[in-house]
Amino acid sequence: MVNKVMPFSYAELEKFYEGMVRRARSRGIPCAITSGMACVAFGVSGATKDCDLLCAPDWAGELLDLLGHLRLGGHLPGYRGNLTAPLDARWFRGGWTSHFEWAPAGSGAYLDIFGVAPRGSSPWVAEIRGFYAGLHTVAEMKRTQRDKDWPFVTALGAKMLQAGDERGWLHIFDENLLRTFGAAVKEPEKLCLRRPLLELAATNDPRLRAALRAEIEYWHELDRARLGIYEKAVRPYMVAVRKAGLSPAAGLVEQHGLRVKCAERHLPLNPLHDYGIPRMILEAREALAQIIQPAAMAWLPNVSEHFNLSAP
Repeated sequence: MVNKVMPFSYAELEKFYEGMVRRARSRGIPCAITSGMACVAFGVSGATKDCDLLCAPDWAGELLDLLGHLRLGGHLPGYRGNLTAPLDARWFRGGWTSHFEWAPAGSGAYLDIFGVAPRGSSPWVAEIRGFYAGLHTVAEMKRTQRDKDWPFVTALGAKMLQAGDERGWLHIFDENLLRTFGAAVKEPEKLCLRRPLLELAATNDPRLRAALRAEIEYWHELDRARLGIYEKAVRPYMVAVRKAGLSPAAGLVEQHGLRVKCAERHLPLNPLHDYGIPRMILEAREALAQIIQPAAMAWLPNVSEHFNLSAP
């Protein structure tokens, strides 16, 4: 008879991951939970499967050491899949992510660690809230090509506005709410410089709907372009890790050593820099132009600040 694996409950995982952050910070490691679990903590989402964690790149080695002793359900973690980059400062500075899981398979205990917040425009370490990254950082990370993420972006922006943070308007993607912008903001000019379509919202301009659709699709194209660059760059490394044939029973230290050896030969440190961020942005705009009216593209934001890959 085969024993059925019972996934850990959300409450169990939340307690475990918050405890992990507490232990990491006790060692001086700057880190914060982000993405789905942060949305749950902020009251804009009801459930999530994974824990996403931000960690300052220079502390990657210390975090790896902590993970090597962190048991859940009697199990230690291991790297998940052949695609995941090693938890090493060299690759973390370039936007790579490391993925871990705790056995047995199907337990639901998954951890994704970021060295740089995707699409983050400001240092996330300056706005940590308890165990979690700030709403501004989480909202920027949620600007993906997945339609299901966008209601969370608006909900996080609304939370920021309720707290008196006018940057929340940068994250509002609901047309009706946007049309209240002009009457609600004291100095709209500063925000309009960062997000031009807010000018349309301030004057209740009928072009707002088309501009809003263009902006959302622009972020979709940017996310596709960014992921495509990393997916192409990781292929030789993935093949090398697979050929190495490391035993599933190998410990985290052995797994890590193998991945570092493969990465040093096959994984570029900073694929976005190598490819060219201006080039990526231009190609995203060209892809967008195939599906969006040219007039609406005049209101797109300058997104360069979201792809500077500067470490916190």
